[in-house]
Formats: sequence, C-alpha cells, structure tokens
Amino acid sequence: MWRDSLRPQPIAPKPGQESVWDYPRPPRVEDSTKHIRVICGGITIADTRRARRVLETSQAPVYYVPAADVQMQYLQAEGKRTFCEWKGLAAYYTVVVGAHVAREAAWSYPDPSPGYELIRDYIGFYPGRMDACYVDEEQARPMPGDFYAGWITDDILGPFKGAPGTEGW
Repeated sequence: MWRDSLRPQPIAPKPGQESVWDYPRPPRVEDSTKHIRVICGGITIADTRRARRVLETSQAPVYYVPAADVQMQYLQAEGKRTFCEWKGLAAYYTVVVGAHVAREAAWSYPDPSPGYELIRDYIGFYPGRMDACYVDEEQARPMPGDFYAGWITDDILGPFKGAPGTEGW
C-alpha cells in the first residue's frame, strides 16, 4: 500500500506513449521489432531488430539484444553477479573498445528464472555507460541514478525510479 507522501504522480500518456506506471510487477518480457543499436568507443557493438524488452512498474524498458547480434569480442566477462528476485542471477561484462573501457556496463542471465527464459542468451546494456543507445533513430536516455538500466525515450513517461527519494516506490 502506498503512503500518500511517497506515491508518485504518474504522467498521463497521450496516444503513442506509454507510462511506466502501467507496466506490470512482476516484470513482463516481450519481443520488440524496433531497431536497437548500442555504440561504445565509436563502434557499433550491438545492432538488432530482434530485441526483447523487459517492462517493470516505475522503470523504463530495458532492451536485451540477442548475443548473436552483439560484437562479443568487445565484452569481457567479470566476476560480478547480482540477483534479481524475478529474473535470477545476472552475470556482468566490461565493454572494452580500444582504450575505451566501460566497467560492468552489460549483463546477461545465463540461466534465468522460470518465466524469463526469453532473455537467455540476450545481453542488456546500461545506456549511461555507452556512447549511445538507440531505439529506432532516437537516442535513449539513462534512468536516474546508477542502479536501473532502463532506456528512456520520448514515448516513455515517468516519473522514473532511481533518483534520490524514490527508494520507497
């Protein structure tokens, strides 16, 4: 139950827009035919129209790219692991393109929890740690803070979790 002082005021979507407050909890995985590109160190390291996006209340969509559409030679596996109560155990990658190093900037779920098998062999990227991440031709903006990896575009409305004071949402 929301305490009135903590309850965010969602921005009402117009036609063609989505409110993150209409997204479900637990999160939903869905296919996307949008053109997703990830640029790091001036190189396109991911390019696909076969992405999947994860939608969760209060968070911008997170796009996952099939590993087959990622230039995996630029990803170095890290020892870092985190646990998501829904998706399971995540494994992280540092992205290295020449002298450009983006630490723990990508992740995957090698053995996702039941219900999230659709993101097995898919890679997620933090948009704030890349040069640019595109949804179709629009450059996505990162969510506030350093924890959430949602991709904010003009058709996605908040408020978004992640900024100071949003921990109770």
